[in-house]
Amino acid sequence: MSISYRNGTLPKGPLKVDRPLSMNSSTKSSSSSFKSKNSGHAPASATRRKSTGSVVNSAVNAKDDNSVSGRVRVAVRLRPRNAEEMESDADFADCVELQPELKRLKLRRNNWDSDTYEFDEVLTEFSSQKRVYEVVAKPVVESVLDGYNGTVMAYGQTGTGKTYTLGRLGEEDTADRGIMVRAMEDILAEITPEKDSISVSYFQLYMESIQDLLNPMNDNISIVEDPKTGDVSLPGATTVDIRDQKSFLELLRVGEAHRFAANTKLNTESSRSHAMLMVHVERSVKGRDSAISSENGSASHTAKAFKPPVVRKSKLVVVDLAGSERIDKSGSEAHTLEEAKSINLSLSALGKCINALAENSAHVPVRDSKLTRLLRDSFGGTARTSLVITIGPSPRHRGETASTIMFGQRAMKVENMLKIKEEFDYKSLSRRLEMQLEKQIAEHERQQKGFKDDIERITREAQIRITEAEKGYAEALERERSRYQNDYMDAISKLEEQWAANKQKQENEKAKSSMLSASLEVAELKKLFENETISRKVAEEEIDNLKNQLAQWKRSEAAGNSEILKLRKMLEDEKCQKAKLEEEIAVLRNQLMQLSFEADEVKATRRNLDRGETVKLPGTLDSPIPPFMHQHLGDSGNGEKASMAKLFEQVGLQKILSLLESEDADVQIHAVKVVANLAAEEANQERIVKAGGLKSLLTLLRSSNDETIHRVAAGAIANLAMNETNQELIMSQGGISLLSVTAAKAEDPQTLRMVAGAIANLCGNEKLQPKLRGEGGVKALLGMVRCRHPDVLAQVARGIANFAKCESRAYTQGSKTGKSLLIEDGTLPWIVQNANNEASPIRRHIELALCHLAQHEINAKDMIKVGALWELVRISRDCSRDDIRTLAYRTLTSSPSFQAELKRLRIDYG
Repeated sequence: MSISYRNGTLPKGPLKVDRPLSMNSSTKSSSSSFKSKNSGHAPASATRRKSTGSVVNSAVNAKDDNSVSGRVRVAVRLRPRNAEEMESDADFADCVELQPELKRLKLRRNNWDSDTYEFDEVLTEFSSQKRVYEVVAKPVVESVLDGYNGTVMAYGQTGTGKTYTLGRLGEEDTADRGIMVRAMEDILAEITPEKDSISVSYFQLYMESIQDLLNPMNDNISIVEDPKTGDVSLPGATTVDIRDQKSFLELLRVGEAHRFAANTKLNTESSRSHAMLMVHVERSVKGRDSAISSENGSASHTAKAFKPPVVRKSKLVVVDLAGSERIDKSGSEAHTLEEAKSINLSLSALGKCINALAENSAHVPVRDSKLTRLLRDSFGGTARTSLVITIGPSPRHRGETASTIMFGQRAMKVENMLKIKEEFDYKSLSRRLEMQLEKQIAEHERQQKGFKDDIERITREAQIRITEAEKGYAEALERERSRYQNDYMDAISKLEEQWAANKQKQENEKAKSSMLSASLEVAELKKLFENETISRKVAEEEIDNLKNQLAQWKRSEAAGNSEILKLRKMLEDEKCQKAKLEEEIAVLRNQLMQLSFEADEVKATRRNLDRGETVKLPGTLDSPIPPFMHQHLGDSGNGEKASMAKLFEQVGLQKILSLLESEDADVQIHAVKVVANLAAEEANQERIVKAGGLKSLLTLLRSSNDETIHRVAAGAIANLAMNETNQELIMSQGGISLLSVTAAKAEDPQTLRMVAGAIANLCGNEKLQPKLRGEGGVKALLGMVRCRHPDVLAQVARGIANFAKCESRAYTQGSKTGKSLLIEDGTLPWIVQNANNEASPIRRHIELALCHLAQHEINAKDMIKVGALWELVRISRDCSRDDIRTLAYRTLTSSPSFQAELKRLRIDYG
């Protein structure tokens, strides 16, 4: 490799080197398998082009022949049928047939003919998120950890599971974690925090505008291209360093909260933008030569001594494309229509680029869209790319499914040139060498000065010591000779004395050892005898214990026989008592059915009287009711109350509530009707709650599948929910969740009206609003508008008005500062749509809810977006109720945002 430096010196900045993937590179096994497998599938024209974003040097060009082409890998994932398709397509077979063991997919043309396509992986509707990650994204993540750029992208029709595959956080169930979360877990597990670094950028492409999802104020990010290498970057995007999985999950939550989504006919939360997660990984490389020395083979001795640190920089891009859609099927209109046009244009531009790359065209139109500019390294570049296409089984969308499959087939023909990108950090090496050089110079100067001083001092001391040494040497030599002679004689005498003492000591020790061994043997024998005596006593005690236990077991056996006789007698008594209870239950059932029949008959008679019809009494020959009988029937309500009081006295509330648990469905229905009628009286509500009636009603909602029981039980709960104390009990026992589930399952308008009435009563309690909204109460109300029955819509409107009124009170008291929970749950479009409903109860509640929402400035911006301002102007002028009209007028005149919008629209309103 020939590299020139200005003025012949080493550059201080980092030197970038593109290191091509060689056959003997130290990549992981998964990378090697990817390389060999892709090479087998690549066409002959696979090596036709290099990435437009690679660094072009003469040495690198010389090595480009060793680069390995990597085909784009494509997996197809089938979404299971949703509830709508289960119902609408029940009589039709799926339009696709999967053969995962052969990695094939069959797309049916009709009942007799089908087209077959092959992919790298075929994932059925039963494939887990873990399986999808391992076959689609894990090889790309491992390549990123080895220093290569990587891309994981999801493409498909809206509502087929792209965001679920990529961006699922798995908060409720960790098995649902998507590719983004699992990829970051693997990256964090492999890196070393002290030496390596990870940074993340998260942005969306919305109507050809790049917007930062981590900083919503940064909504127009520019794309910057390196004029030399062609690399694409976003210097204006927010980049956050990642240290742990918890901080990464928090960033994903922030980004998803700022992403644009809308409700269409195909998907209730359809993504309206292309989201891109960009993960930058920097890893230090040890134990290998630099690219310069390994390629030239002529590294100097200094370069070997001071090897520059090598840093690998790689990038993982996870792309969640917005779903392709047809306007006639998605029902997009107004602003969502413009969004759909922008999405389809960008996806069309991407398809053109992939077609051009697949056909080896001389011109690739990457500049037709910002999406293709951002993905230029992913298709035909240096990145390892894995694409998952998501499809649905419905035959109604066969055209979209076929288009998605053909997109994947064309993408499989695209070849990328995989390269490692490394940087030699000469700046840090230069700083280290300069510090070492300064330290060595200072140390050398200090040593030179000390060396000269030491030479002079040593010379003077040496002369003095030589003179003194020569003088004292002779004297010391004579003294030492005489001293050594005296020491020698003393040592000889001491050794003789010590030898004699040691000899005497050895004789004494022999005598003592013989006596000690004899005494030890006697002590050991005594110890053995004592142990034998103790063991014999223990054995005798065990024999006595066994005899006592045997006698005790005999006594316990006799007691057990007598106990068995007693239990048999008790069992016979229980059978007699059970027979009596069954007879009593039969009597109670007959009384309950008679009472229910009388109550239904009285209600029917009252309805006929209200319509002015003639009423036939039992036992008469089609004769109309005499005039004096109208008074009697007019007092039927009192008679019904008297019947309930009589039921209390004769049967008792506990027995009535016990019938709610009967296995007979008819008994349950009659019992719950009686409880509902009792709950209509405020005087009975406290007794019902204390006796466990509320818990029994909630249990019926949870366990019963009977529509009549659901309707009557919901009505009884609605009656109990008129009391504030009972409201708190209903919430604490999970009542709002059960009501929400009942509302989702019910189809009968009367059942929905009862459920909506119960939730509407709970919406009037300011203390319970956060919990009610958190358990899905507001969404359940909004979901019941599918019925379109006026009575149901009136209860929904009443609940929303109660909720908005309580929020308005909380704003006024200062206990709430954020945006309205109704707006966050998406109720505002429905409110605006029904603000001028023909039914006066619906219109009155909706107008009141709009006025309460508009009283607070924080909600004004959202209300202006959906057209609520025009409805407020209409209410202030045309509303039939003076209080609501005055409230709307006061709100419009006091809100700066509304006044500014009216002024912008040149509407004089003051």
